[in-house]
Amino acid sequence: MQSVPVLIALIAAGYVVGSIPFGLLIAKSKGIDIRQHGSKNIGATNVGRVLGKKFFFVCFFLDMLKGLIPTLTFGLVNNLVRTDAALTPTETWWWLGAMIAPVLGHMFSVFLRFKGGKGVATGLGTLLAVFPVLTIAGAIALAVFLTVLKLTKYVGVSSCAAALSLPITTLALVFVVADRFGGAWPAAVATGLLAAVVIYKHRGNLKRTLAGTEHKIGQRVSTSTNAR
Repeated sequence: MQSVPVLIALIAAGYVVGSIPFGLLIAKSKGIDIRQHGSKNIGATNVGRVLGKKFFFVCFFLDMLKGLIPTLTFGLVNNLVRTDAALTPTETWWWLGAMIAPVLGHMFSVFLRFKGGKGVATGLGTLLAVFPVLTIAGAIALAVFLTVLKLTKYVGVSSCAAALSLPITTLALVFVVADRFGGAWPAAVATGLLAAVVIYKHRGNLKRTLAGTEHKIGQRVSTSTNAR
């Protein structure tokens, strides 16, 4: 692995990349401040709610990339993306730190006075980058998200379902390949915390879903109002 200062710099860079507010920039390109419309959140869900389904997927993809690219870069620079040797516990913890940094950047953006989105797409991107265990867990979480979204049309519910699946799937996988990943519990702790934060950030969506006031994907809101 690289020296500690380099590792810290890479993690800090991941936080900055994660802080890029793609949702805000996409909406600004359409002459809209997304923070003043819909739920006022900069994430893909609100972008889709205000601008339409196409922009939901554009924003989701970009937010996912800003998690995947810095996390994968960290792994490649430090020779962690490998199948010929197991990760040590130290390597595992450093890579998990690099995974969390872009998610924190998205949720607490340095460009938005430490406000931001809910971390689903960015978190998914970081998971896909941590090969192979969390890549598989992330792919399964994505499948859960898309399945629940197709059935319910609620992004918040789908996000929470995917988050719940994550630590369960991770535990099942790391026990199979624990020697490869430097032990089971670091990954379980990291994905468990990520799931808890994602669900907590969606508590408003869940309340509105139960109350019958949550908008479904593709259901536009007027940009002339500040609907919740």
